[in-house]
This record gives sequence, structure tokens and C-alpha cells, in this order.
Amino acid sequence: MSYVLTPTTDEQRPLALAPALRFDPSLWTVNFPRPMMAAVRTQGAKKLRVDCHFYEKSNLAGLIWESEDRYDHPLTAYLTDRDYRGLIWQFRWRSQGIRKLPEIHGPTLTIEGRDQNGASRAWYVRLWNYAEGEPDDAMITLRFDDLAGGFLHPEEADPVYAGDIDRLFISMVPPAFDGQSTEPFDDPLGGAGWVELTNILVDGKGAALTRAETMLPAHNLRIAGGYDDAFNVTPERIVRNAIALGYRKWFNHYVGMSHFYALKWDEDEERFIIRNEGTLLNTPCIRWHEDFFAWLTKFRFRAVVSLSFELFDAVAPEAWKQRAHDGRPALTGWQPPSTLLIPTHTEAMGYLQQVAVTFSGLAENAANDFVFQIGEPWWWYQLFDDARPCFYDATTTALYEDETGRPLPTKHVSVFETPNSAQQHYLDWLGGKLGAATLALRDAVSAVYPTTQVTMLLYTPQILDPAAPMLRTVNLPVASWSYPAFSFLQLEDYDYVIDGEWYSHGSGLDAVASTLGYGPSDSHYFAGFVLNAVDKDIWRNIHRAILSGKSRGFRELFVWAYPQMMRDAFTYFELEEPDMRGFHDIRLPDNLAHGASGGPLFSTNITTLASGAEQRNQNWSEPLARYDVSYGVVTETDVSTLIGFYRARRGQANAFRFRDWADYSSAAVGTSPSPYDQTIGTGDGQTTEFALVKHYELDGPEPLVRRIRFPVGQSLRVAVNGDEVFNWTLAVTPERGTISFSTPPSIGDQITAGFEFDVPVRFAQDQLELTLETFRAGTVPSIPLIEVRLV
Repeated sequence: MSYVLTPTTDEQRPLALAPALRFDPSLWTVNFPRPMMAAVRTQGAKKLRVDCHFYEKSNLAGLIWESEDRYDHPLTAYLTDRDYRGLIWQFRWRSQGIRKLPEIHGPTLTIEGRDQNGASRAWYVRLWNYAEGEPDDAMITLRFDDLAGGFLHPEEADPVYAGDIDRLFISMVPPAFDGQSTEPFDDPLGGAGWVELTNILVDGKGAALTRAETMLPAHNLRIAGGYDDAFNVTPERIVRNAIALGYRKWFNHYVGMSHFYALKWDEDEERFIIRNEGTLLNTPCIRWHEDFFAWLTKFRFRAVVSLSFELFDAVAPEAWKQRAHDGRPALTGWQPPSTLLIPTHTEAMGYLQQVAVTFSGLAENAANDFVFQIGEPWWWYQLFDDARPCFYDATTTALYEDETGRPLPTKHVSVFETPNSAQQHYLDWLGGKLGAATLALRDAVSAVYPTTQVTMLLYTPQILDPAAPMLRTVNLPVASWSYPAFSFLQLEDYDYVIDGEWYSHGSGLDAVASTLGYGPSDSHYFAGFVLNAVDKDIWRNIHRAILSGKSRGFRELFVWAYPQMMRDAFTYFELEEPDMRGFHDIRLPDNLAHGASGGPLFSTNITTLASGAEQRNQNWSEPLARYDVSYGVVTETDVSTLIGFYRARRGQANAFRFRDWADYSSAAVGTSPSPYDQTIGTGDGQTTEFALVKHYELDGPEPLVRRIRFPVGQSLRVAVNGDEVFNWTLAVTPERGTISFSTPPSIGDQITAGFEFDVPVRFAQDQLELTLETFRAGTVPSIPLIEVRLV
């Protein structure tokens, strides 16, 4: 497996180019201010539709075309062309529930770019001036060489310069638009409007763009994304990119926390809050997801529909929010923040259940064989502030006292405190309530869609912080979540991946597996993500996490998330890493290897000069060994074993492990490895990973240091400053033979290790002439092995 970050400039990136029509319906986006909502989708090659939901009289949505493609991967994007001169664009405009074409503040085309002198400016083109038909159903023809801004023509005409345009923006506002009022509509559900552009025709110079048309081979990495990150683009665009970049079969879709809901005005709180009766989703969200699930079905993606306990704080009812000891609500680090819903709050959990069933219905109606995911359920703590746990909302504390007959124990101020027995009882109870809430959500979906698989996504850094064991108590309810509570388990640990904490990465995955009983074949793993573009180097760690997930045997591996993959040009190939290609991680039986002959082989070119002197050139810094295992074949059982092993390796095709009985340990021959055998590094207070090596003290200018990439795991022992330690794990891929500490050794610490190890070898020929007959006749042919470099 391999990956690249594709260069993003037109001159650098490798492209397969093809013509594409400017103003392709799938390439438009929308934008708007909160609290309104809008979505754009395609309805064929020449038609797009925008659905809007207005809540205030000042709401305005924009349908946007950009000259520079900022939303596609560089291998699928259209190339930048800002010259619109000579272009003719025609379409049929139909609308309902928005200001009509002739009206003040009616649909206006804003053109942003530069004038003939290169000065930045914008023009405001009234579409009605170029329309023929009715105010809400007209044919509009825009000739860019003859466009002018201004409300009245020719009196207020402001000629457009079409040679340097960045963006087109068509505005849509509600009929009651006044440009400034935040007054809510009397009936928020009546604030729906829509626009359709159909019969789209583009002609003249510049009608065709050049578009990258790359189609990568299908691979086994799956894709994940979320509605909050992609609500402004068309579903067709998302699925097209996924297909072009080789993703298949699974699409994990987080429905989000800040764009799906319908709102209502709350007089008491004087703000919009979520609507928890009747229609729960806003119309643009419904229409967008209908289209998205249909596209997934068309291309045989199985949707994973994910819903979390997280909700945009600005619209969450105050009574639903988890709270800390001092009453402050649980808030995430996003800006603006989201909050976490209370697992014990009947109304809040009932709302989540209804939303889950509604989204499941949208997937079901699209004939998608979907999976429902409960996304990262937890009791929150303020990890971005003072680590205060959010366990003390009024609903939860009152329920605890009522159910248990116990008084509420002293409240925790920090998750790093040590609980007393009364506090531990409360924590155990909280864990049970979280488990019950997740199972109730599972059962709500299963009751309506009984054949649907239900999974849960766990985020191990939030659960397994060793400095805060109470988080494991409240957020890992073993009794509720143990196998087979869910069809399979999904796991992510991106904090560990981002920071390169590979010990925590491995130990966290192991801890969940051993605690809940879901093996790799019952689990999916999510690698990622890169929040900010300046941190592109994190993709290297994500790639390593993918390799780790593959080595662990997870059923499916996902990369998170779609928008960041497009932004950073992450490109994945299903190629085996050099250290894994054609390698079977199995050892030649020891009885065959024990009698082998052979040893290290160097490569040296020797040239004899005219004077008779020699000039020697050493080709390899480390030797490669050669062996002959024919001497280990001493019984008929050995013959049978060797033939079977040879066939399984397909002759020379696949390498394997081999124990060189003359040199297989960090210790002296005949003694067992100790943790003090070999010095493998010195601590600097930051480094957590150290490669295994064996030192050979030779008579020469410098000792030979041999890199050990195939240690025998159960033999490995490690010490720091002479004391054996156990806070480490052994990495298998991508850097074989590396140990990773849970915390970095201090400056000056001496790290030592002891181990047994194998040599990677292959058979040296594709024909094995050994048979029982030749063996019985006393003839055992040479059976050579050659060491291979798998690095």
C-alpha cells in the first residue's frame, strides 16, 4: 500500500485531461448564514435544484460558481479559467418561495473579479433584465461580452469586464426579505423555497473547460465523510470523486451536529432551538440525503449512517446539555462549539432515536443496504479547558438519587481526581446509563429496520486516558457493549495518530478488543484526520496507521475525512509496501533449519590493475546470507514437510522467516536473551521509538551494527537504565523491528534490549528435485536459500 499528496498546481500535477462543460450542474455550491439552510443537487446533465429553508427575514442564500476548483481532488478537478469573454449562458429559471425576478432584492448575479486595469471589483447583474417569461418562470440568456450591472438599463448600466472573473453568485432571499431583520417567521416550516436551473446551455468561446479525468484502480481502503463538511456541494460530486480515486463498497457518512435539524423559535429562551416534534429534519437536508443515498446505491456503496450524541450548542435546548459541577454546559473545542446531550434525559434521547429512524428511512428508500452507526457516545469532560467532568446536570443527579436512594456524592472538579467509594458508585451508575442509552438507540432503529446492522464508533483516547481512569468507568460500559451487542465495532484514535503515539495507538486497540471481545474480524478501523492544511505532514502518520490496521487484520479500514482528502490531495494506491511484498510471515520449521549450512555473504568488486595491485569496491554495507537446508532433511517426515512448505511459498515467489542457528540471538550462543544485551538508543525526552539492532565487535575500523527487522516477539525484553520495563509495544509495520514506548525515555536514559530474531529468505530456485525416492536412495540435492532485503 502507498500514498502520495498530489501537487496542486496545474503545471505540476499528473493529469489525464478531458473537455468538460462550464457550469456543469454537479460543480455548483451554495453558501448562507446561520440559522438558515440550503442545499444544491443535480437532476440530470442540464439541471440543478437549490432547496432553501429561511428562518429570518434577513436570510440570503447564494448559488455559486467558482473559476478555480476548490472542492475537487487535483486528479479530478477542472483547470482554472477566469476568461469568460465570448461566452453565452442560457437556462430556464423556475422558483418558488423566494423573491421573484423583477422585484427589488430579486435574484441577482454578482460577478466578482477584476476590471481591465486589474483592480478588484464586483458587478451586480439583475437577472430580470436578461429574462423572457414570467417572474418565476423565465428563459434567461447571459452574453458575457454584453453584460451590465445596475437595476435599470440603460440608465444605471455598469458594463461587466468578463476577462478576469473569480466567482459568480446568484442570490436567493425569502419573499419577506428586508435585508436586516432577525425577526423569525411566524411559521418556520413555511420558510421553504426553491430554485431550479434547467435546459442549461453554454456556447461560444470558453464554453468548454479542461478537466482532470483520472480513474485510479479500485483499492481496499474505505472512505468517510460528514454532512457538516459537505452540505454545500452536490452529492454527485462527492460520489464521483470517491469512485475516481479508487474508493468502493463502503461510505461512512456522519450526518453531523449542525446542519440536519429543523428549528423553531423559543419565546422563553429567545432563540431558535431544535424542533423535536413533527418534521425533525429541514427540507434541504432531506432532499440532499435522498440524492446522496441514491448516488451511493447507484455505485454500490453501502452507507454507514452515523449519528452522535453531539448537537450544535446554539440550538440545543438548555435542559438537554451535559453539565459540570458548577453548571457550565459541556462544550467541544469547535468554533462555534457543539454540546453533548444527556444520556439520561428521556426527551433528548427520544429525539436522537427519532432522528436515527428518519435518516435510516432515507437510506432505506434509496434501496441502500445501509448500516446504522452510533457515533462516539460519551460523558464529556472539558479537555480544552480545565478537565472538569460533565456528569452533573439536574436530570442525571436527581435520577441517581431517586433510583439508588443514595445522596449525590461530592462532585468531581477534574477527571484526574481519585474517586472515593461513594463517587465510584456514582461513576459506575453513569456508565450503566450510557450503555442503556446506546442500546435504546440501537433498538429504536432495529425495531423499524430489523435486518439493518447496527454498529458503534469508539474513540479510544477519550476513553482510555491512564491519568483519568474515571473516563473508562463512565465511557466503557462493558456489560452493555460486550460482544455481540453490536453487529461489529468501529474504532478510531486520531489523537494518537496525529501525535505519533504508537504505543497508545496499539495498546488502546488491544484494550478495547480484550475488554469488549470484538476481534479484528469483527471490527473496522478509522485512520485520520488532518484538521488544518498547514499540517499535511500528518498524512504520513495516517498512512502508518492504515498499515497498522492492515497488519492487525481489521475487516475494513477507513480514512477520515473526505473534505481533507480533497483539500490536501491525499491519493491512495493498493500497492504492497516493499517490506511486505511477496513475504509470508511464517518460519521454516526449526528441525529443517537446524541442520542448515551457510552464513553471511558480501559483494565486492575486485579490479586487478596493470601493476598487479588490486582495487576493491564494497557493494553492500551489510551482508546477505546464503544457506543450504538439504542437511536438515533427515527423515521421510522432513521430506514431506519441506515439499509442503515449498509449495505454499510458490517456489521463489514468497519470502519467509528462517532461523540461522549460528546467529539468532542478541545474547551469546547458548544463553537466553536478557534486556541488557544490546544498546539500541539514548533517550532525548521526546523520542518514543527505537529500532532493534545487534552490534558485532569486529577487528576493524568500526563495529558492524546490524538492523534487526524480524525479532521473535515473545522473546523481546527491554530495559531503561538497567531496569527492565514493560511500557512498550513492538511495531510490525511499516517500520519492522521497532519498539514504541508509551512515554518518551528521559534525556540520557540508556535503552537496551534482548531478543531472538529470524532472517527473511526465499528459495533460490523454482524447481525442487527432492522426492521420497531420491531421499531413500541417499541422494538429497542442494536446497539453497537466499536472504532478501525487505526494506
